This record gives sequence, C-alpha cells and structure tokens, in this order.
Amino acid sequence: MEPATGDVLARVARAGAEDVSASAATAKAAQKAWAAMPYGERAKIFRKAAQLLEANRDDYATWIIRETGSVRPKAMFEIDSVLHLCHEAAAMLTQPRGLVLPSHEGVSSIARRVPHGVVGVITPFNFPFLLTSRAVLPALATGNAVVLKPDARTPVSGGVLPALMLEAAGLPPGVFHMLPGDAQAGEALVTDPDVTMVSFTGSTAVGRRVGELAGRHLKKVALELGGKNALIILDDADMDLALCSGAWASWLHQGQICMSAGRHLVHESRAQEYARRMAEKAKTLPVGNPHTEPVALGPIITAQQVARVDRIVRESIAQGAKLLAGGVPNGLFYPATVLADVTPDMPVFREEIFGPVVSITRFASDAQAIALANDTEYGLSAGVHTRDIGRGMALGEQLLVGLLHINDQTVNDDGTMPMGGRGASGNGSRHGGPANWDEFTQWQWVTVRNSAPPYPF
Repeated sequence: MEPATGDVLARVARAGAEDVSASAATAKAAQKAWAAMPYGERAKIFRKAAQLLEANRDDYATWIIRETGSVRPKAMFEIDSVLHLCHEAAAMLTQPRGLVLPSHEGVSSIARRVPHGVVGVITPFNFPFLLTSRAVLPALATGNAVVLKPDARTPVSGGVLPALMLEAAGLPPGVFHMLPGDAQAGEALVTDPDVTMVSFTGSTAVGRRVGELAGRHLKKVALELGGKNALIILDDADMDLALCSGAWASWLHQGQICMSAGRHLVHESRAQEYARRMAEKAKTLPVGNPHTEPVALGPIITAQQVARVDRIVRESIAQGAKLLAGGVPNGLFYPATVLADVTPDMPVFREEIFGPVVSITRFASDAQAIALANDTEYGLSAGVHTRDIGRGMALGEQLLVGLLHINDQTVNDDGTMPMGGRGASGNGSRHGGPANWDEFTQWQWVTVRNSAPPYPF
C-alpha cells in the first residue's frame, strides 16, 4: 500500500514456512558452485548491478518514495548508497582472505575466511532498498547463498527491486531467494537447518526473539536493532549548526530511523533558545504526499505507528512536557513536533519513538549530560556539538554507543564503516566495511606438513 494515499501499489505473494524451507534447500545446493566461481566473474556481476541501477535510478526512486513515504532526497540517498555497496562488494573479491600463522619448520599454517553457507536476511521497512543491500551484497560477495525476507510493508523496494537488479546482472539461479512474508516466514528462516547464519535489522523486541531462536539452534546471528540516541548540545555550540543537525536527526524520514535523535540534551544556558528556534523551524516544514508535493515530511508507515507516536507524545505532555509545535496527527501524516521540559521519567525520553519528535532535556554539566545520555538500555548512536574538540572527544569517550559523531548529528551512514550498536541496540555485530568479513565468513585453520609426523601411539 502507498501510505500517503492508501492506494494499492502491487500484489505480492506471502511466503510461508514451506516456501522458506524449499528456498533454503535450493540455496544450499547452489552455494558451493557460486563460491567456486572465479572471483573476477563474481565481481563483474556486482559491477553490472551498479550499472543497471544507475540506468534505472529514477524508477527505483519512485518505488521507494511511494512505498515507504519518503521524500525524494532520502530515496536518492538510498540509491547512491546501494551503488556504493555494489562497488564495495566487487572490491571485496580482490581483498586478502586469510593470514599466514607462525609454524614449525616443514609446516605451513594458515587461517582463512570461508563462507557460512546460506545466510538468512530479514530487513525492515524504513530504508528497505539500502538495508537489504547492506546485508545481501556482502553476504553474496563472501561466497554465501542468501534467502531474504523483506518487510511485508515494503516488499517491492526491499525485495523485488534488489532481486531483479541481481538477476539482470547475471547472478546464477538458486543463489539468491527473495520471499516476502510475515512473522511465520521470519521464524521459519531463523530455524531452518539449511540456514547457517541470520542477519536481522529491525526492532529490539523482534530482535530478542530472533536472537533467542538463533541461539537455540546454535546459529550465528547479527542483530542491528533500535536506538534511543542522544544529541548533546554543549554551552559553547554553534547554535545555527546545532539546530540544523537536530532538525535533520529527528525529522528525516519522519523520524523512522534507528539512528534518529530521540533525545536532545541541551545545556541549560542554551535550552530556551534551542527549544524556541526548533519550534519555529518545525512550523515551517510542509507535510504531505512526497510523490506529488514538495514536502519535507511524508506519511508515517502505518496507522498503528501513528497511534504509537501519538500515545508517547500525549502521555509525556500529561506528565509535564511542554508542546511547542506539532503533536496533532492527520491520518498517517504527523507534523514535525517539539517537546520541551522533558524529564527522564517520561515516555518520550525512555521509549524509541520512530516518529518526527524533538524531545528536549536540560543539563547543567558535562557529567550530567553523560549520565543522561547513558540512561537508556540502548547504545547505538550519539552526537556532540561543541567548539572545543578536545572537550567533545572527552565527553564522547564516556558514551556507551557504537557510533559517535563530534560536531555532527546521530543519523550517519556509510558503506565503508562498521554499523551497529551495543546493549538493546544489538549484539555487538556490525555491517559494513571491514566488519563484513567478520559477519559473513568464519575462520578456518589449515595446516600442511611436508610429511606426516610420528605420534607416540
């Protein structure tokens, strides 16, 4: 469905457990030949995929805009990011895959990276094309076959489009399977005996279930989950730049990003100005259908998610938060919202919102800012604004996060960086750059002796 209009965009089959089982078996059978294909031939497929995407970027962007409700710049960012990931996947195939270890005379000892076999990938609705490609492309590049279950709300941009792209680029049959489905298909994928590793990106609640099932079946699992990220504005910050960062960090894609700034921690000497100017900015941002109008914010993905955002805002206001802008939904459209005087006991401070809400909490010292930022079960991203780089680094080093940005906001992504969090934001796994070898392969120790040794018995 198109969130902005309610129109039907496409009809896609819903996979069940039997479909997952059949695809996993086929993928397992195809994986060895794929891993054995000359690396140069495999690299050509990823480069061809990039060429096809570049030639069809407007069509892909239209699907992302209509299916996810995103504005065009966000859709184009996804496409540019996937282009980068295609070239990174091709480049992985010429990188070293092992180490020569110390050994005795006459013995060669090496540690090499080998693929898991079949990797199951489960992806979310918010950046479907990018987050699918972020796992699928390196998993394939390292010699695995892949079974993908995209989010049922975005099966085309999260599943059909990357599948068509790779098929047209020449990926051999059976190596990649795309099965849209619900929780039943997801659980079948995690528990299937032919799937040896699972990559999940989504909510912490579902991630706990995925981790539980994977652990029960002794499978490696990479969990990239939610966040309650802090953007810290120190008393010496450049206010114009801080406001720009704060608005982007909370309102980009309607706040439906795991790295969105869920808490704006502002020094008490600057908090009143920050709140006033943020509210002024919020009131200027148009909300509407991004496919037909030049808007800053599109629709929230579902009515259920709108209800969740509205509940968090209303309950926080009832507990004393001050509403300065927004806060009134219109169907699936929710305006840029600003809440001031937020305290740590309020839902807007504690819960991941996944909506366009700036939540402002005051602090009096750097130590208090650190304590407030760490006062959460999550540990994904943080940003610190200050003119004193040393001060910012000293503060940042005490934040329990996987991603830290000094003089920038919390929503940052790059295919060459290790993306992931700690605590309820993930199990320490990472996607991107050097971390892809860690996640999508495992070590194998190999020794070769000039002659077999004599043992005592």
